[in-house]
Amino acid sequence: MTDFLPREVRAGLEEARRRDLRRRARLRVVAGDEVWPILRFWEDGFALDADQVAHLRGLVDIYDGGRHVYTCLIIASAVEEGELICVMKRSTPAEEKAPLDFVRDENAPAGLLPRA
Repeated sequence: MTDFLPREVRAGLEEARRRDLRRRARLRVVAGDEVWPILRFWEDGFALDADQVAHLRGLVDIYDGGRHVYTCLIIASAVEEGELICVMKRSTPAEEKAPLDFVRDENAPAGLLPRA
C-alpha cells in the first residue's frame, strides 16, 4: 500500500511513527551526560532513533522512568531503517544495595544496643 504513496507522504508517515515511539518510550539509555529514549527493547539489544545518536558503544545504564533497571555493555551498533540497533554483550540487573560478600544468618539481630 505504501508503494503508491508519494515519497514525501511516506517520509512524513515514518517521521510521525518515530515521533510517537519517542513520546511513548519509558525506557531510556544514559551514557555519561547524554540521555536517549529507547524505541524498542528485546533480550539482547535495543533500538534508538538514528537521528539523535550516530554511534553508541561501551558501558551504558538503562532506566525505566526514574528507576535504574540495567547496566549494559554494548558491543555493536548499526543503523537500519532510521534506527540505531545496539547489540548487548551483557545486561546486569541493577541492585539498590551492594551485594554481600558473606552469608547473613537468618536469626541475626537487626542491630546492637549499647550498654547504658
